[in-house]
Amino acid sequence: MTPTRRQFMGHTAGAAMAGALAPLVPLTAWAQAPAIEQVKIFYGFPAGSAGDSVARRVGEKLAGSAYTRNAAVVENRPGAGGRIALESLKGSAMDGSVLTLSPFSCTSIYPHIYSKLSYDPVKDFIPVSIAAVMHHGLAVGPLVPASVKTVKDFLAWAKANPGQANYGSPAAGSTPHFIGALLGLNNGVDLKHVPYRGSIPGVTDVVGGQIASMVTPSGDFIPNHKAGKLRLLATSGSARSPFSPEVATFAEQGFPELTTEEWFGFYAPARTPAQVVAAANAAINAAIKEKSVIDSLAVVGLIAKGSTAAEMAASQQAEFERWGPLVKKVGFTAES
Repeated sequence: MTPTRRQFMGHTAGAAMAGALAPLVPLTAWAQAPAIEQVKIFYGFPAGSAGDSVARRVGEKLAGSAYTRNAAVVENRPGAGGRIALESLKGSAMDGSVLTLSPFSCTSIYPHIYSKLSYDPVKDFIPVSIAAVMHHGLAVGPLVPASVKTVKDFLAWAKANPGQANYGSPAAGSTPHFIGALLGLNNGVDLKHVPYRGSIPGVTDVVGGQIASMVTPSGDFIPNHKAGKLRLLATSGSARSPFSPEVATFAEQGFPELTTEEWFGFYAPARTPAQVVAAANAAINAAIKEKSVIDSLAVVGLIAKGSTAAEMAASQQAEFERWGPLVKKVGFTAES
């Protein structure tokens, strides 16, 4: 069942408390629990996407840590907007040998849109650590005239061309889906949503002129943006993306309500021992401080950023609170 506001806050506070205590476990306690031989990371979107880079680059660097002896194996389990990977985690061993990397939309937004979500984001999982932050972007392709250079230009074109006014997103119910929906709703423009299974297929269709535009992590646009195959019109951060500083934010262009910075975070199954969560947290945070990881994530438009388990739990709760009324405003549910 979808958690109520009070249940969500209560359960998340408990998770945050557990996460806050986990880093206090002394190194000697980790030594008493042998490092895991092999860790598996589920990721709910296709290989080649920005988040997939996080799973693989961080997974490689976990080897030889107090958490695991070997590099983690990444398994892509795309579909259902990332839910399949979390469903797989729910039934996994609770010994730290399996993690899932997920954007916050799967745990903070989905409870508002699925009346019968197959997992409880708080009861079934333990936040381990945030690993990277992304800005979303709005980009248009050759279906939209070259004279369209700003968000306001795009809205004017969409209003004048209702038959072609659409936008893709990496999944129905994802943060990019709601950014596009709010953009249209708040400005009286009927933007038809085209959901994809991940960013890459949608970006390919934008470049090929099959759809007009797409909202997705801006890093997935960068290669084609730099090559002139599509035009990135805006990004969603509170400041301009360091990877496309020439592109103004939504807020700069008069749409501050679309400001959002989404994170990818690692989750473990519920009841994973606190000392194992602490070891995983330390290994992940060490990995994302390495220059090679920072640089490789930058290539796909991601900012490496870690956290404590408590900070991740608190952020998950804050996003849950923020997106509830926005989802209600859009009026989207899994049944709609």
